[in-house]
Amino acid sequence: MTETIDILFVDDEVEFSEGCARWFEKKGHRVAQTTSGQDGIDRCSKHDFDVAILDWNLPGLCGIELVQRMRESNPDTELIVLTGEGTINNAVESMRLGVFDFQTKPFPMGDLERRCLAAVDRRRLRKENTQLREVISRTQKPASQMIGTCESMHQLGRLIERVAPTDKAVLIQGESGTGKELVAQAIHAGSPRADKPLVTINCAALPENLVESELFGHEKGSFTGATAMKPGLFEVADHSTLFIDEIGELPLALQPKLLRVLEDGSLRRIGSHKERRVDVRIVAATNRDMPKEVAAGRFREDLYYRINVMALDLPPLRERGDDIGLLVDHFLEQGFELDDDVRQSLIQYSWPGNVRQLINTLQRASVMTDDGHITMDDLPPALRNSARGSESDTTLPTKALPEVGSLVALERKHITEVLHRESGNKTRAARALGVERRKLYRMLAKHGIQ
Repeated sequence: MTETIDILFVDDEVEFSEGCARWFEKKGHRVAQTTSGQDGIDRCSKHDFDVAILDWNLPGLCGIELVQRMRESNPDTELIVLTGEGTINNAVESMRLGVFDFQTKPFPMGDLERRCLAAVDRRRLRKENTQLREVISRTQKPASQMIGTCESMHQLGRLIERVAPTDKAVLIQGESGTGKELVAQAIHAGSPRADKPLVTINCAALPENLVESELFGHEKGSFTGATAMKPGLFEVADHSTLFIDEIGELPLALQPKLLRVLEDGSLRRIGSHKERRVDVRIVAATNRDMPKEVAAGRFREDLYYRINVMALDLPPLRERGDDIGLLVDHFLEQGFELDDDVRQSLIQYSWPGNVRQLINTLQRASVMTDDGHITMDDLPPALRNSARGSESDTTLPTKALPEVGSLVALERKHITEVLHRESGNKTRAARALGVERRKLYRMLAKHGIQ
C-alpha cells in the first residue's frame, strides 16, 4: 500500500491544479490547493505539509522569492517546482535554495507521485538525523543491564516483555534510585521503535519555566533568551519513545498541553501558531503516590488515567534479598576486593537510596582505599554506624562477658604478640596476621598500640 502524503498545490492554473488534486486524492493522499503564493505561504506556516508542489511564476511573487519564503515558513516541508516555464538557470537556483526537484509541465502524474514519495523519504531521513543530533547533544545515556533473580524482578521482567511490543503508555512507580530509567530503556529496547533513540526528560531537574520549552520547543524570540528556534523533545522523539521521569513534578499549567499530545498527537511550540503532529510513545515514571496527588488537585485525573494504561511497580532494594550481593559484584570495579564484614554490612543495610545509593557507596569506597582492599573504614559513616548497631543487637551485654575474654581483648593480645615476635616490623607482622599493612595501622590505632 502506498504511503499517504500530505500535499499542498500552489498553482494559478486552476484546471491543472484541480486535476492534480483529484488524481492524488483517488490515490489516497491528503491534498490542499491554492492559486495564491501568499496563501500558500500562510497555509504552510499553519500546517505541516509533507510536500508542497509550486509553480515558478505566480502573480505578485517570483519563483525565487516564493521558494525562500516557503522555506522560512516551514523548513520541514519538501518543495517540488512544477512549471511550464522551466530554464536551466531557474532549476539550478531552486536546487541551491533547497528544492527537492524541478520539473516542467506536462509531467506524468505517476512520476510526480514517485517524486513526492522520494521527497518524503528525504524529509524523514533529515528528521532522523536531527533526532540523533538532539539526543547526542542532550547526553543520552547508554542502556544498562537489568540485574536481579528475586521473584519481584522476575515478575517485572515478564511484564516488560508483555508491554514493550505495544504502543501503550506505561507508568513506572518506585522509590528514588530503584532504576526506573533502566526499566524505560528495557521497554524501548523491546518495542518496534527500538531503531530510534530513546529521548529522556526529568521534570524535577529543570526549572518550571523551562519544562514547557524542553517538551514542546520554542520559536526564535518567543521569550527572553530564545535566540534561536528549538524543537521540543516531543518532536525529537517523533516515531520513538519519550521517557518523562518524575512526571509527578510536571507543573499543573502544562498538564492540559501534555494531555492533548497524548490524545491526538498535536502540539504547538512556544510562540508559534502552527499545529504540528507527532507519533510518540510515552513512558513515565514517578516516586510519588499519584492517587494522592490527584486527590489533592496537584495532578489532573484525566492525564493520570492516560499515562497509567499499564503500571509497573519497582521493588525497593531492601526487599530484593540476594540481589544485593549480585549488584555489589556487578558494580564493584575490577581490581577491588571486599572484606567479609564489609560484604555482610552491604547486604544487611536497608538502602534508603536504593541501587543509586549502593553504586555511590561502592564508588566512594574504591576512592577511599589505597590498596584495592575495601574495609569497614572505607564505608560511609551511615553504613559503619548501621553495622555497629547490628552487632550490638546480636551480642551479649558487655557486663555479661568480661573484657579479658572478649573478642576485642583477644584481638589486641594477638596483635601485640605478633608484633613482639616480629621485633616490631609492621610489614612482617601484617603478613603474619594475613592483612594489608594499611589495615594493620588501623588496627593499631583502634587498640591504642604504640
